[in-house]
Amino acid sequence: MFIVTHRKLFFAITGAILALSIGAISLYGLPLGIDFTGGSLVEVAYHGTRPSLSTLNTRVSAVPLSDISLRYTGTHNIVLRSRTLTPKEHTAVLAALSPKGAGATQLQFTSVGPTLGSELGRKALVALLVVVLTIVLYITWAFRRVSRPVSSWTYGAIVVAILVHDLLVPIGFYAIWEHFTGVQAGALFVVGLLTVLGYSVNDTIVIFDRVRENLARNQKTSAHEEFVEVVGRSIMETMNRSINTSLTVIIALIALATLGSATTVNFALVMLVGVIAGTYSSVLLAAPLLVPVALYFTKRRR
Repeated sequence: MFIVTHRKLFFAITGAILALSIGAISLYGLPLGIDFTGGSLVEVAYHGTRPSLSTLNTRVSAVPLSDISLRYTGTHNIVLRSRTLTPKEHTAVLAALSPKGAGATQLQFTSVGPTLGSELGRKALVALLVVVLTIVLYITWAFRRVSRPVSSWTYGAIVVAILVHDLLVPIGFYAIWEHFTGVQAGALFVVGLLTVLGYSVNDTIVIFDRVRENLARNQKTSAHEEFVEVVGRSIMETMNRSINTSLTVIIALIALATLGSATTVNFALVMLVGVIAGTYSSVLLAAPLLVPVALYFTKRRR
């Protein structure tokens, strides 16, 4: 009952987290990688002393590429982003990034055309919308037999609100992360968000389903239990399952973020923040939201 009784405190904390996330997105923006915007990415590792960015900028400027972006990554690497490179330009860029004595080795080269990038962006947005719509329809159907004191579509609406929260938090984190590291949002970023959506809604449905079971049991036995008590009891009955599952996933993601390759670090971080946000919202936000909604509908009926 503690969580439901003190729900206003958790609502206030949620408001502060969302304000921080939206502020970060507004201030720093969400940097889209070449997967969505098109262009080329070249990552080079230096076995000797890593040249300064000013030196490399001067050398690369000899290649007519217009706008480029050079950033340090890790302790020995450099990442260059530019428009789509031709094979000749790619060779010239590698030569410019390899001063004598630096011992440069190309780690990766990725090139995506602008048409493919924009198409991937549209498909990613469609995928997110389809996932959310499907989840709402399923929940509305699954909870159709328990419509008092909260209608079945309200459960779906609350899940949508929770999913928005669980998307904004990792996106806001990524905006801050980009500001300090220079990373960009690519295809793995979208995969991470979709995975977070699935994980979060699964956690939320487990609690909602327990609420449904308890309401159905009360109707069958004609038990008179306040809705706030049903919600509080349902949260406590599923608390251990939610925490244990989340801790298991979080430990795996921490290992992936610290021991994995550079390719998977950003994906693991997005997942890590998303899982933490999803666990928080499922236990401390989604179920407690049922109580004020139920009170609102009860007053309207009266």
